[in-house]
Amino acid sequence: MNIDLIKEFRNKLHENISKVILGKPEVIDLVIMSAVCKGHLLIEDVPGTGKTMLAKCLAKSLEAEFSRIQFTPDMLPSDVTGLSIYNQATKEFEFRPGPIKANIVLADEINRATPKTQSALLEAMEEKQVTVDGKTHHLPELFMVIATQNPIDYEGTFSLPEAQLDRFLIRLKVGYPDNDAEMAMLRSQKLSHPIESIQPVAEVNEIIKVQEEIKSVHVSDKIEKYIVTIIKQTRENEEIYLGASPRGSLALYRLGQCRAAFLGRDFVTPDDIKYVSPYALAHRIIPVPSTRLRDFEPEGMVEELISQVPVPGG
Repeated sequence: MNIDLIKEFRNKLHENISKVILGKPEVIDLVIMSAVCKGHLLIEDVPGTGKTMLAKCLAKSLEAEFSRIQFTPDMLPSDVTGLSIYNQATKEFEFRPGPIKANIVLADEINRATPKTQSALLEAMEEKQVTVDGKTHHLPELFMVIATQNPIDYEGTFSLPEAQLDRFLIRLKVGYPDNDAEMAMLRSQKLSHPIESIQPVAEVNEIIKVQEEIKSVHVSDKIEKYIVTIIKQTRENEEIYLGASPRGSLALYRLGQCRAAFLGRDFVTPDDIKYVSPYALAHRIIPVPSTRLRDFEPEGMVEELISQVPVPGG
């Protein structure tokens, strides 16, 4: 395992994206972690906080094929996956792939599409393939969906089903920049947008190699038990109607490996698991109705659950 290779990859990608997304180092790290862990990302925040720009920066930094799908209520599943069109010259049906066939797919305002259209992403996100007219079409080896949604605007929206939410490795909020970062943003966009000037710093083959290197980070039996205990706690808590699925366990495992490598370690510690847990689990749990009536924050509930789990070696 080459930890230096992983750290160098993270550093150059982080530095490049930071030229556009100012004052958000933690958010940028989580975006890179999601890509390195072969996961999908859900960004939930108010308009204008840089959700779309994050996706574009990542794709441009990796010189990856990028596509954007603007979800609307009148969209059909074929607008996402593609469709078969009859070719009169060859007298055969030819498959025309939709925007889903790219390395990084931005599903903008995903909750504005109907459940039928949202479901077109399920197979792609889990199996890296789409099935149209009974034929399966495989997606690129580097395939990542970055979905955005506005948590404030509920009119004309459709909540994401649990099966869809569970396929996202991380859910995060960008948040507003602080005063210094917002002033720097004003200056940086005085003449042109900084994304127009950033150049690729890595290639698709490079991130695929890093994705394989991450798997070699050591996870001890105690850490594995710690992960399983945290997940079990979400399933047995009286305030939670539905706890995290086995995908939640895998998410903690892989994200823990990634964070350890980013910090220059070849082994995972309990702190790595604690750090990634709110981002990996908060969108996977459903509270009981009485909990929702209170001032409920899923991230805070996850942190409270973790505080009740004994730390290995502690």
